Amino acid sequence: MNKFAEMTTFVSVVDARSFSEAARRLGTTKSQVSQRIQQLERRLGRVLLNRTRPLSLTDPGRTYYEHACRLLQELEQAEASVLDADDDLRGQLRLSAPLAFTPRYLAPLLARFAERHPQLRVDVQADDRFVNLQEPRFDMALRMSRLDDSCLVARPITANRHLLCASPAYLARHGVPQHPEELQAHDGLVYYNREPGGMLCLPVDGEPASFRIRVRMRTDSGHQLLEGARAGLGLAILPSFLAADALLAGELLPVLPGYSPDGGQVSVVYRKTQRTPRKILVLGQFLEEEIGDPAPWDRALIERGLLPPG
Repeated sequence: MNKFAEMTTFVSVVDARSFSEAARRLGTTKSQVSQRIQQLERRLGRVLLNRTRPLSLTDPGRTYYEHACRLLQELEQAEASVLDADDDLRGQLRLSAPLAFTPRYLAPLLARFAERHPQLRVDVQADDRFVNLQEPRFDMALRMSRLDDSCLVARPITANRHLLCASPAYLARHGVPQHPEELQAHDGLVYYNREPGGMLCLPVDGEPASFRIRVRMRTDSGHQLLEGARAGLGLAILPSFLAADALLAGELLPVLPGYSPDGGQVSVVYRKTQRTPRKILVLGQFLEEEIGDPAPWDRALIERGLLPPG
């Protein structure tokens, strides 16, 4: 009987919401994962998982999962306290990061960071979905929005500036709106996670306000928004890091620059614990120093007059 293997397997299945995906993450077979879960349920005399699609927790399963997550986090902290005694970073650092930001900006920085710390293994998952950092699958995440979870710590790295943009061809056909109230006469591309119901959110007199727009495209992909705007499909709110190249090349133009939405901060986010592992603190400091504020992509836009300072 290996209680630890049963526990880690159960947590992996819950996090992955799939026996097959849990097996892939653990480097084992689906049958081995299923066997461990069955052994755990027999030993406890309780059904922990509803084998439905998607998988769901029973009440005893939820209780066991919450305790198991805490135990695994305490084990990680115990190991980190030993590894942190070394001058160099060791072990594993698991990071979740936005898909749109990672290839162009984060990947080169993480490569340099890994080169500086050869005893540290850096695992990166680039995905636009929010991961639950209370689960032990990740040590930290790079987030592009405000922090709502009081159980997490956010270290600001730089401002996350946003712009309302459109292509020159679109503006030539439909005109340039002079006030957000005019957006209802325009086509728009909206982001599922930020602009539900076909509305664009812009500040007016310092307060957030929503303005209806004719939706041409709705997506959960920042790159899809960018390509749709470049193709002249309509107006889109884009993060400056994603729109910078197209703006500098003249493929996009800023619209209503006096009503730029507040995108919050680019932040490193991690669990609030009594002792934060040094590898998390060191990576956070490295990213803050390397990116700076304003960030390189914002500095280029400010110099060209395409983005207001500050």
